[in-house]
Amino acid sequence: MVQVCLNGARGAADGANVPLTPEAMAQAAAEAVAAGATDVHVHPKTPCGRDTLSPRLVAATLDAIRARVSVPIGVTTGAWAHPDPADRLARVRDWTVLPDHASVNWHEPGAEELAAALLERGVGVEAGVWSGTDGAARFARSPLGPRTLRVLAEVTDTAPDTAGSTALALLTELGAAFGRPVLLHGEDGGAWPVLRLAARLGLATRVGLEDTLALPNGERAPSNARLVTEALALLG
Repeated sequence: MVQVCLNGARGAADGANVPLTPEAMAQAAAEAVAAGATDVHVHPKTPCGRDTLSPRLVAATLDAIRARVSVPIGVTTGAWAHPDPADRLARVRDWTVLPDHASVNWHEPGAEELAAALLERGVGVEAGVWSGTDGAARFARSPLGPRTLRVLAEVTDTAPDTAGSTALALLTELGAAFGRPVLLHGEDGGAWPVLRLAARLGLATRVGLEDTLALPNGERAPSNARLVTEALALLG
């Protein structure tokens, strides 16, 4: 499985190729799926380009992408979009159009309640477990662990020389992870080293402008689709 992460928390300052409107996200998703991506992860945006869990904007984003692709689509629930846990929970409960799955960062306040609300609504939960946090320990204690869709093992170490070892340490922390599938990925300078590790370990992975703005050779990535093409070439 190769998931494409279309935009992340990036904005206009990160380049015109980062999709920020529903229409641009839908076009980017269509191109990435045509290139071989089998799942989409997206951050809905306000008109000024900030991440949001607004029911209206989540619906507009999902509707636009679903009009172009038929693969599963997931969204973020990152605390940076709405820092207050109660506000974040209320917005998710008010969603009128539901994603196929949503990522929940287990180290963030209110993660358990948010995951429970998503599961109650029939939305799959990607358990976001970040290196450098207590997310793995919290997830190991969670009664919701066995009900999650998969673990999104996120390597926050961006140093190319050490991201791989950090990834292995994170996987060790996760242990059996309730038997849930693991999607392993890195970011920025660590994105390609961790993707290569995921390939060697036979794990699902992801790639896209959220995780890296560069191709494996260091050149600027022109699109999400090109990143997917390069990732699939490395995955063999």
